[in-house]
Formats: sequence, C-alpha cells, structure tokens
Amino acid sequence: MKKNSAKKPPRKKFKRRGRHYVYIVECADGTYYTGYTPRIRRRVKLHNAGRGAKYTRDRRPVRLLWSKKYKYFKLAFLEEKRIKRLSRVKKEDLIRCRKGRLNRKVLRAK
Repeated sequence: MKKNSAKKPPRKKFKRRGRHYVYIVECADGTYYTGYTPRIRRRVKLHNAGRGAKYTRDRRPVRLLWSKKYKYFKLAFLEEKRIKRLSRVKKEDLIRCRKGRLNRKVLRAK
C-alpha cells in the first residue's frame, strides 16, 4: 500500500528548441551576474524575490542590463559559459553594444 496517495503533477519536458535567453543583471552592489532562462521576465522577478540564484540572493535588487535570445538551448548555454569567462570590462563593452552585436574578437575570453 502506498503511503502517499496524492499524485504529483507530471514534469514538463525540457525543450531544447524554442526561446532561450542569456542575460546579464547588475546587482545592488554593482557586480554582474550572467545566467540563462527560457522566461526572462519571470527570472528577473525571481532574482528580486530572493529565489533566483544564490549569488543574487543577498545582492538585491537586480536590474536587467542585457539579454539575447537564442533558438536552441545549446547555443544559449555555450554563450552563457563564454560570457561568464569575460572580464568585467569586456562585459561592459557587451552591455554597451547594441543587442550584443560587437566583433567577437574584441569579446573573446583569454
């Protein structure tokens, strides 16, 4: 006999195609946090509610500085990793640039 007869709702299947965003937010202490999400507005609200990333929890409020949309998860994930390796100066160059269309050679991580 089962102890818990309440059924859990089925989990949504992870979509590898669709809308995937890479974003940079500025925390209250002036630091940057880079992340990935399929729902950008919801994610920023979660960060500001203290339920986003552990890093932003004690650095609220955050504000969205930059985001870029990708069709495929893998491309967004790889871009997030690449941006996380950039120096602060190069992240600022990316943020200043219109929609992230800056020469990739300038923004390449060392």
